[in-house]
Amino acid sequence: MYALGHYGVALFVYAPVGFLLAGTDPTLALVGGAGVLALSTVPDYDLRIPFLTHRGITHTLLFTVVVAALAGAVGWQLGTGTYTPLGGPVESAGFAAGIAALGLGSHILGDVLTPAGVAVFWPLSSHEYTVGLTRADNRIANWGLFGVGVFAATAAVWLAVQL
Repeated sequence: MYALGHYGVALFVYAPVGFLLAGTDPTLALVGGAGVLALSTVPDYDLRIPFLTHRGITHTLLFTVVVAALAGAVGWQLGTGTYTPLGGPVESAGFAAGIAALGLGSHILGDVLTPAGVAVFWPLSSHEYTVGLTRADNRIANWGLFGVGVFAATAAVWLAVQL
């Protein structure tokens, strides 16, 4: 999956969360969406780091949990400051960890759609999960996923505003 496809999967996965947030705090919904999009391509940074293999550790639930925990710690710190739009450290930590988990998790989901698959549960299992739906370099699939994601996110926000 290329970046465009990952953005689409991220938007699709985030749409229900965006719907819930947009109904009460549109700014928070936008911040969450931006966070999910920003993190949705982070696992592919392994392509830029010489000692990491592609679709290795950065494409696992272990990596997702570690990064989400770090994001939660940052959220906790931000939640103890004077500006706390989420209510406090617990809410801020949960929001940050959830956004990180959604962003990174959506990347893994996108790569599971490809024949190469991903060892999601490494180091517990090296089994590579795949549904083999489309090749990562399929431009139609990448644009299609992006379109579906944009539609889902737009529909979620529109519905939240209407209700």
